[in-house]
Amino acid sequence: MSTPPHVYRWDLDKTYLQTDFDSLGGLLRTAMQRAADKTNVPGSAELLRSLRADASGRVLIYFVSGSPRQMRTVLAEKLRLDGIHFDGFILKDNLNNILRGRFRAIKEQVGYKLPALLEARASAPVEAEETLFGDDAERDAFVYSLYADLLAGRLPLTVLDQVLDIANVYPDGRAAIHDALARLTPADAVRRIIIHLDRRSPPVHFESYGPRVAAVYNYFQAALVLFQDGRLRARAVGRIATALVERHDYSLPMLLRSFQDTLRRGLVDYEAARALGEQVAESGVSPSVLGLFAREAEEMNMAPPPRRPGFVPDYPALLHREIQRHHIEKARRKGIRRWL
Repeated sequence: MSTPPHVYRWDLDKTYLQTDFDSLGGLLRTAMQRAADKTNVPGSAELLRSLRADASGRVLIYFVSGSPRQMRTVLAEKLRLDGIHFDGFILKDNLNNILRGRFRAIKEQVGYKLPALLEARASAPVEAEETLFGDDAERDAFVYSLYADLLAGRLPLTVLDQVLDIANVYPDGRAAIHDALARLTPADAVRRIIIHLDRRSPPVHFESYGPRVAAVYNYFQAALVLFQDGRLRARAVGRIATALVERHDYSLPMLLRSFQDTLRRGLVDYEAARALGEQVAESGVSPSVLGLFAREAEEMNMAPPPRRPGFVPDYPALLHREIQRHHIEKARRKGIRRWL
């Protein structure tokens, strides 16, 4: 029997595209931008292209974004300009939310992304595994982790209902979530959740979700994690590092610090780092560069954090924490704008 394709699900704003939606002016600029004017998060396009190429096309790429449906044409054109072939696109129907007076739903994520992910899963092979990409601007780590544990059958529905109460999800959203779950075959499918730290949130904030979640400052770190996961080849990691240096003003010391950080936090272990060095050497990368990274791996050869099999986060408590953190961050941004 052939191996099913690996499924990648990506957010767009602040995960793939550099988007400013923290102010009205930013929202208007984003809405008016042409496809060619939109800017990628450095390394995101190179990583996506590499994920498909290294799997010889045996992948499925889907985008699930809170961007309004009216932007579909522009966003699809941007992806085509970047050479990204995608298999599905889900955008938020905010016009319908406004017309129905559902203003809370415009920014609420649990009631939108969770049913969208569950419905999208229905079209995937039962055996297909998934890697999810998001950012720290919204609640991607929370929603993705919740989706993963619900799909695996690890979370009681009573706890799910507590979460939906805290999130104040509309009745039709709750019904869509329960209906989709009832139709899905349980599967421990989500292998990795990668969170791009657009807002430079401290990585410690994501430790409560367990080792499945990898918080990264850039897509070189993401590439290192995906190499360890067996999703990328060493040559692709080198290509992404080269793209960051040549096109996005990164330097070798910046990449070295990123490498150190992945080792220190246990995102990449010593064995994976050594294997990466051996394989990249065969691709013709400068021995002096390899030596620099190899020395860092030797010096920081630390035991990775202990794995917690079957670990399920306390989702109600985490959502309360996320809501509180959002209010604090919102007040902080308002204070900064007041002084500008």
